[in-house]
Amino acid sequence: MAGPGTALAPLRGASLVIGTLGVSLATFMTVLDSSIANVSVPAIAGDMGVSPSQGTWVITSFAVANAISVPLTGWLTRRFGQVRLMVASILLFVLCSWMCGVAPTLDTLIIARVLQGLAAGPLIPLSQTLLLTSYPPARAGTAMAAWGMTVLVAPVVGPLLGGWITDNISWPWIFYINIPVGLLSAAMTWSVYRRRESASARSPLDYIGLALLVLWIGALQLVIDLGKELDWFESREIVTLAVIAGVGFLVFLAWELTDAHPIVDLRLFGQRNFLIGTVCFSVSYGLFFGNVVLLPLWLQQHMGYTAIWAGVALAPVGVFAIMLSPWVGRQIGRIDPRLLATLAFLGYALVLWLRSDFNSDADVGTILLPTVLQGVATAFYFIPLQAIIYARLPMGRLPAAGGLSTFVRFTAGAMGTSAFTTLWERRAVMHHAHLTEQASGGQGAMGQSLEQLRASGFTGEQALGVVNRLIDQQAYTMAVTDVFYLSAILYLLLLIPLWFSSPAVGNPPGDGAGASPGRRRSGGFGLRRHCVARFPGGGCGRLPAQNQYPAATARRRTRGDL
Repeated sequence: MAGPGTALAPLRGASLVIGTLGVSLATFMTVLDSSIANVSVPAIAGDMGVSPSQGTWVITSFAVANAISVPLTGWLTRRFGQVRLMVASILLFVLCSWMCGVAPTLDTLIIARVLQGLAAGPLIPLSQTLLLTSYPPARAGTAMAAWGMTVLVAPVVGPLLGGWITDNISWPWIFYINIPVGLLSAAMTWSVYRRRESASARSPLDYIGLALLVLWIGALQLVIDLGKELDWFESREIVTLAVIAGVGFLVFLAWELTDAHPIVDLRLFGQRNFLIGTVCFSVSYGLFFGNVVLLPLWLQQHMGYTAIWAGVALAPVGVFAIMLSPWVGRQIGRIDPRLLATLAFLGYALVLWLRSDFNSDADVGTILLPTVLQGVATAFYFIPLQAIIYARLPMGRLPAAGGLSTFVRFTAGAMGTSAFTTLWERRAVMHHAHLTEQASGGQGAMGQSLEQLRASGFTGEQALGVVNRLIDQQAYTMAVTDVFYLSAILYLLLLIPLWFSSPAVGNPPGDGAGASPGRRRSGGFGLRRHCVARFPGGGCGRLPAQNQYPAATARRRTRGDL
C-alpha cells in the first residue's frame, strides 16, 4: 500500500498492458451502457406498455444517478482506497446489470438503472487516475489516448450491438453482456493494482451537501422529464419542482463554498482552464448525447428502421475516430489543444448542418455520410478538452477535478437528452398543426395526396388515416432537423468561450498548477524544465514561491522566463 507521500513508479511490460486493458474495460462497459439502450428504447417501451418518451427514462435515470455519485469518488477513495473502490464499483455494476435484465416493469427497471448509475459513478474518474499513475509523466498524452479510445469505441459499438441483440435475442441481454466484461475487468484490475493501493483513512462526509445535491439534481431532472406530460409551467407540480431545484441549487452553492469538507470542490472553478474547459465539454456533451439519443428514435419511429439498422446508421462514427485518436493523443504536448478542440466543434457543426437537410426520403447513404464525418470530429473531441481541463492542475487535485468535471458533463448529458426529446415533440406538434391546415384546406402536397387517395377508391376516413400518418412522418422529420440545426449553431457559439482558456501546449495532465506569472506568459511551453515539486505518481506540482527559492528564481530570470 502506498502512503500519502509515496511516489509510485510507472508500470512496465505486461503489467502496463494488463492494467491498461483492465481499467479501459471498466470505462468501456460504463460508456457502453450509456449508449447501448438508445436503439432499444422502442422495444423496451413496447414490452413495458409505456410510450417511447417514457422509455427514455431508462437512459436519463442512469445518467442522473451516475452524475450524482461521481462527486462521492473523492471521499470514497480516501475512505477505502482507490483500487478497492474501483474493483467494488465494477462488481456492483455487474450485479445491477443483472437486476436490469430481470426487471419485470418500467419502475423496477428504472430503480435498477439508478443503482447501476450510482455504482458506475467512480469508474471513469478512477480509471483516469489509475492510468495517469501507470504511465510516466512524459507519456500522459498516451495514457489519455488509451482512455479516450474506450470512450470513442463504446458509443460506436453500443448502438450496433444493442440493435443486434434487440432484434435477434431480446433487450435484457443488452445488460447481461456486462457480466463477463465486468468480471474480466475486475480480475485484471485487481491483479495489477492491488499492490499499488492508495492509503485510506476515515474522513468526514458532507451529508448535507450530498442531500442538497440529490435534491436539486433530482428535482431538475423531474421538471425536464415530466414537463412535456404535465404541460410544463401550467402544472402546479412542475412549478413546485422548479422552485425546489432552483432554491436547492443556490443553497448547495452556498453550503459547498463554506463547508470545511465539501463533497464537491467548487473552488476548482477558480482555475480558468478548468472552468472554461468544463463548461465547453459539458455543453458540447449535452448536445452530443442528446443528438445520439434522438437520431435512432427518429429512424425507428418514423423512417421504418429496425433496431439493428438504426445501430448501423450510428456505427460508422468510429471509423475515423479510432484511426485518428492515437495521433491526437501524441500531439497534445505539441499542438495547442484549443486548436484541436476547434476542429471538433467545427466538425460537429458541419455534421449537424448536413443532418438538418434530412427529409423523409433520405436513403441510407445520405444518413451515413454525416455519421462517417462525425468520427473525424470525435477523434479531436475528448482528448484535447480533457487536456484543457487538467492543464496546470497538480497531480494531487486530479481525482477531484476528474470527479467534478465528469459530474457536470454527465448531468449535462442527461439534461440534453430530456431537453432534446421534449423540443423534438413540441416542434413536431407545431409542424403537424401547420401541415394539417394545408391538408384540410386542400393546399400543398398533402392536399393533393388526399385527393389522389380518394380518386383511387379510398374512403374519406381511410384517406385521412393515410394522410395523417404521412403528416406525422413529415412533422417529426421537420422537427428533428430543427433540433439538428439548432445544435449546429450552438457548437459554433462554443468556439467563443473555448479560446478564452489558456494554451496548454507542453503541459500534460498533472504537470503543475501554473501559479507562476512567467509560466502564464509562456503559454505552457517547456513546462517540464520548470518542474520543481513532484507528487505521488510522478506528476509535476505547483512551483514554489519565488522568495522561498531565490536561486531557482534567478535561474528562471536568466533564461527569460520571468
